[in-house]
Amino acid sequence: MVTIDAADGGRWTSLWLADREWLWAGPGLLDGPRTGHTAFTDAGGLDECFPTVRGTPDHGGLWNQPWSESVAYDNTVLTRTFTTGRDTVTVDYQLTAPAGYRFIWAAHALLDCAVGATISAEPSECRLYPEAAQLLGGWPADAPWVSASWPALGLDTYGPTDGTAVGAMLVDCPRATVRDRDTELTLILSCPGQPVSTALWRNLAGVPDGAPYRSLGVEPMLGRVFDLAEAGPGDAAVVPASGELAWRLTLSARPA
Repeated sequence: MVTIDAADGGRWTSLWLADREWLWAGPGLLDGPRTGHTAFTDAGGLDECFPTVRGTPDHGGLWNQPWSESVAYDNTVLTRTFTTGRDTVTVDYQLTAPAGYRFIWAAHALLDCAVGATISAEPSECRLYPEAAQLLGGWPADAPWVSASWPALGLDTYGPTDGTAVGAMLVDCPRATVRDRDTELTLILSCPGQPVSTALWRNLAGVPDGAPYRSLGVEPMLGRVFDLAEAGPGDAAVVPASGELAWRLTLSARPA
């Protein structure tokens, strides 16, 4: 079962599968919807990030406007349709946009997991972002990311609080499984012919400055980078000549 707050950017506020809640309720930074806000505020749950995750606009341009089944942004329209089954949710997305339109999309899912939860995925390139510098002992000059092999820097475990926050990208990785206590959640993204990855955000009270909190993001995405402005050839999704692009996100849970 999925619960949506249409007034707050179409944010998923609940994902109830296998007799438990999977979405984190957030740090309680504000009350009410974020409609009209210009600076992204973390509210927990799952935000739809489009047409970028990082960069401009931060976390995309959909989280601060109301939704129905569809939402318009710039010269595009994004529609989503939910189908629920026993311990499974399938979401079919349809984007209408000019041919050649490039974008990044992510299901920015923040999960309610205990210390010791683990993330498993097929071996892949793991792109680490600058906030990982404290774990790497430095950062190459002018590098938007550095590449490692998954798993890297212990990112496959949601460990105890250590004051770190790390963003990473599992490139060309359409499937990831989170094991938390006695249940597993598997997230699968399908979009033939487009770059499909899984983004990770592991915040062990590393941010924000002054009032840090813990959060764990496992984020199926179209693209191979967080920031559309940094996307090289093949790093962003591209709308075909038909002016329409469809993709499917499937989430399923079961006892571990």
